Amino acid sequence: MRKTIIGVMGPGDLATETNIKNAYNLGKLIAQEGYILLTGGRNVGVMDAANKGAKEAGGLTIGILPSNNTKNASDAVDIAILTDIGNARNNINVLSSEVIVACGIGLGTISEIALALKNGKPVILLSEHQESQQLFYNLSPNLTFIAIDTEQTIKLIKEIINNPNYEL
Repeated sequence: MRKTIIGVMGPGDLATETNIKNAYNLGKLIAQEGYILLTGGRNVGVMDAANKGAKEAGGLTIGILPSNNTKNASDAVDIAILTDIGNARNNINVLSSEVIVACGIGLGTISEIALALKNGKPVILLSEHQESQQLFYNLSPNLTFIAIDTEQTIKLIKEIINNPNYEL
């Protein structure tokens, strides 16, 4: 049986303390549910925190790296995919995930959300940034979900994955 991959996207260097805390907790919860975690793989911000949380809970982590080496990879990435395509890797991130969780907001995260929605992938926004929530919800109300915390995020992931009307 194929495993479910959950993509967690969010700011790197500009991640807030709240983003990092949420990403860490989300990584743990994703691993505890038996899902595989996919991130941008770097050793900063949301990517690093989510990977560390998943590893603490015994999960499997995949990092889609923008470079051709693992120099800036998170130590908590099990499988490092080297792309050497920079930000173009964002499309790989979203196409390889069944559900995308945007944990915080930044320019790279915005591009990942847009690519996910354009490709018919559900996106859960775990962010306090109400303007971006409203924008993405207005653009794609059937694929955009808003969560207030990591526990609600996991509930939404389960609902999406178990919805027989949704094709992953």
